[in-house]
Amino acid sequence: MKVCIILNDPPYGTERCFNGLRLALALLKTEPKPEISVFLMADSVICAKAGQTTPDGYYNLGRMIRGVARQARVLLCGNCMDARGIGDEEILQGTTRSTMPELAQLTVEADKVLIF
Repeated sequence: MKVCIILNDPPYGTERCFNGLRLALALLKTEPKPEISVFLMADSVICAKAGQTTPDGYYNLGRMIRGVARQARVLLCGNCMDARGIGDEEILQGTTRSTMPELAQLTVEADKVLIF
């Protein structure tokens, strides 16, 4: 099964990105393991910014993204990155700049599309 998870919200302030990444990590533990793509757009591209520090006991979305990226594709909207002044060198290793046409293709190929 192919699952495309689309995240839109800022990394902190709401828990939508947190919950979307939690779901991605849980899906990666199921059998048979689905093919998962996580697409970050709008303010959620900040989730993949390297060097995040959070207070002790608080979730860290950068750490969660790294965990997902070990087993799934994590793609960032390039236009959204540019609008927020985030360069390719500032994103976490294992994540990739992407495009709307690529998201369109992922959507067409996916068995399930989940939007947070």
